[in-house]
Amino acid sequence: MPGAGKSTLLAGLPEREGQVVLDSDSYREALHKALHPLPYGWYRPLVHLWHRVAVVRNAGSAIPTVIVHLPATDPRMRAAVARLAAMTGRSAHLLWLHVDPAEARTGQLERGRVVPESSMAGHAERAVATTAELRANPPTEWESVTVLDRSTARAGMLVDDGEPVIRPEYARKAS
Repeated sequence: MPGAGKSTLLAGLPEREGQVVLDSDSYREALHKALHPLPYGWYRPLVHLWHRVAVVRNAGSAIPTVIVHLPATDPRMRAAVARLAAMTGRSAHLLWLHVDPAEARTGQLERGRVVPESSMAGHAERAVATTAELRANPPTEWESVTVLDRSTARAGMLVDDGEPVIRPEYARKAS
């Protein structure tokens, strides 16, 4: 859900050799700089295309660990990512960040990028359903499925041997 803290969680990952982090926000920001003042909706498909091409390119590379932020409310997208991992000899670990819609809205306000209410309602509905689905019936094509909330995510994350590990000592220290 927009504002949940996904990009913040990824940005807090300690830099490690042999690991790449792919977040669509970096492509959105680059295109915003190049295409401003065009509205985001006009170049949004290009952001998603650029990001997905980077995911496939990095999955086929020699980089041992590829960490990807993709919309995961669609079971077909989750299955496609798991298949891509399997095709490239990787294990796939799904980390789902569940956040209450009001908390996500607060996150949007803090970052200064607010999703319209009509769109947010759809995001919230899909996110709640996905959380329930992942808890009740985790997809078997994933090596692991972890559902966590925002307060747990604030503890920080480290990806160790391709698997996410959440512990307070992994929180990025403010500099």
